[in-house]
Amino acid sequence: MSESTRSTTAGVSARDGRAAGRAPNRWVILVCAILVQLSIGSVYAWSVFAKALQSEEAFGWSKAKAAVPFSVVLGMIFIGSFVGGRLQDRRGPRVVAMVGGVIYSIGVIMASFATNADMFWLLVLGYGVIGGFGLGMVYIVPIAMLQKWFPDKPGLITGLAVAGFGFGAVITAPVGQALIDNSPSQPTRAFLWLGIAYLVALLIGTTFFANPPAGAAATATTEAADDDKAVDAVSGERDFAVDEALRTPQWYLLTLILTMSVTAGISLIAVAAGSATDIAGYSKTAAASLVGILAVFNGGGRILWGWLSDMVGKMPAFLGILGIQAVCLLLIPHASNTALFAVLAALIYTCYGGAFGTMPSTAGKFFGVKNVGAIYGLMLVGWSIGGVIGPLLIASLIGDSKSYTRGFTIIGIITIVAMVIPLITRKPHHGAGAAAGTHRAGADRGAGAAH
Repeated sequence: MSESTRSTTAGVSARDGRAAGRAPNRWVILVCAILVQLSIGSVYAWSVFAKALQSEEAFGWSKAKAAVPFSVVLGMIFIGSFVGGRLQDRRGPRVVAMVGGVIYSIGVIMASFATNADMFWLLVLGYGVIGGFGLGMVYIVPIAMLQKWFPDKPGLITGLAVAGFGFGAVITAPVGQALIDNSPSQPTRAFLWLGIAYLVALLIGTTFFANPPAGAAATATTEAADDDKAVDAVSGERDFAVDEALRTPQWYLLTLILTMSVTAGISLIAVAAGSATDIAGYSKTAAASLVGILAVFNGGGRILWGWLSDMVGKMPAFLGILGIQAVCLLLIPHASNTALFAVLAALIYTCYGGAFGTMPSTAGKFFGVKNVGAIYGLMLVGWSIGGVIGPLLIASLIGDSKSYTRGFTIIGIITIVAMVIPLITRKPHHGAGAAAGTHRAGADRGAGAAH
């Protein structure tokens, strides 16, 4: 590193030190990001509420109808993450995440007023549309922010960041079931207390969000470039603009990988409590507890696969993620033994979470971290597509006749076919999609000579 760069970095660090109250060290920010993700990750406990809504004691809805609010949430995540990803580059991570957290909490609280079967629209509007939009705004912020703070270990750190999202149901599933049991005829009342708790946690966590000083980020990136694994940090492949990334086939291939992984995993997550009861004979309370335990694997998978992807490579990791899910989906409708069901479900949850732990750093590796919030935010359309298709497809395939074998087998076969995608996906060539950027002209000419 040059003396002038060190001097500049020291000056920036000094200024940042004077603003320490506003910009704490990166480990404090990581802890706060995990707290925030824990709050919004409660969405993965939906199967507990879905099962309660289907009860004749409550609203008596069909599986398909009970899946709609969850599908709408996941459908709105893309819109929220797109808005949040673009806004955080202009307004900073704190204000965007805080606004998104307030919107999400309001949506959940609104859902608590849908106290009878005729108020389906309010549950969809509050929990689904408003809550989903706010969730998307919050979700994308820590992912983009932490890649800037930790350019030296992107897979592991983004895995940790989104692990909190996976762990969210660990708390919400048993707490939600306890709240439902207090008012079984109106299970939506649980959302009032949950929404208030989310609001408090989100306001506390997002208060500490901040981007690193520009000099500090540049220093970390330069130091990382000394490692042979980070040689592309100084190549023309880095820092694609959003429109440049969208002109590459790689963006669409990565989005398709995410879509297929989400479709596979969410098909179990959406009906986890009911499947545990109907296939393996779990009681209602045991099924709710299982959903909470499985959330540990959802969260743990994000860390595990994020770390593994740094070791073995991104596409081999996605090949494993899709392959394991496919095999387990084919086996799980035949798992009448409670332990076997739990093991297969845990593997699916681990791989489902793994895609979210691996894809942000993959996007950063392919397109650079400068605009990764907006680029990955757009890629989350795959989450929304899979999140809408998966629950509705599995609910329609299972039907009132509880045809779990047909449902999981069809989705398992689709996932096997999807394993082709990582095999044909490669990083963009030097300067791909960036020919129009004059600031990349030199890199483009160098890349052309190299090829």
